[in-house]
Amino acid sequence: MIKKILVSQPKPSSEKSPYFDIAERHHVEIVFRPFIKVEGVSAKEFRQQKISLSEFTAIVFTSRHAIDHFFALAKELRFPVPEDMKYFCITEQVALYIQKYVQYRKRKIFYGSTGKFADLIPTMAKHKTERYFVPLSDVHSDEIAQMLDEKKLKHTEGVMYRTVPNDFVGDEPFDYDLLVFFSPSGVQSLLQTFPNFKQGDMAIACFGPTTAKAIRDAGLRLDLEAPTPKYPSITSALNAFIEEVNKKK
Repeated sequence: MIKKILVSQPKPSSEKSPYFDIAERHHVEIVFRPFIKVEGVSAKEFRQQKISLSEFTAIVFTSRHAIDHFFALAKELRFPVPEDMKYFCITEQVALYIQKYVQYRKRKIFYGSTGKFADLIPTMAKHKTERYFVPLSDVHSDEIAQMLDEKKLKHTEGVMYRTVPNDFVGDEPFDYDLLVFFSPSGVQSLLQTFPNFKQGDMAIACFGPTTAKAIRDAGLRLDLEAPTPKYPSITSALNAFIEEVNKKK
């Protein structure tokens, strides 16, 4: 019987979220509790990378986390971001988020259309004289650097933030019937937080093939995986799964 679910994401800001419909329809409690959180590196840590922000004329943003931590570090480093700085963003949504920190001007903000970094490269290649800086997480591949090298674009990558476990306090109950994961790092955080974790009857669901692989590689039982042709979203899959399991009890 599924009565209490842990969704390892922040609580939705909209009351119209399908999660709330699921909770009401099936009379289940849904707790939103990310297993991981993103934190910025300190100014001291960043200086150790021997990177000077004043050398760059363009910044490449692959996420909103990158934007938040770039501007936070720039402030901590007392680096006044020039008004003519150009920004190249992986999507329009990421580009619009820059408005939180600077005035949005079409002549200095560019973005890709598909969310794939490779599709942003042609736009960057039209600005060959720029000196690009790419803020990254501590866990990243060399793929971005390789693509920029291929186009002979001047670039530097720097770690500005990291993903860390979102620790559970000692007396916090972990009495869930179903866990929902969205990233391999969330699975790793579970095992770091609870090194003696035993799944037992607890069901595990996930979204995405890489997360599914991480769950299986950890020796855990994966009870529900999305997306599928029948259930393209995690909420549609959860709705059907809860209905089926609870009907049997």
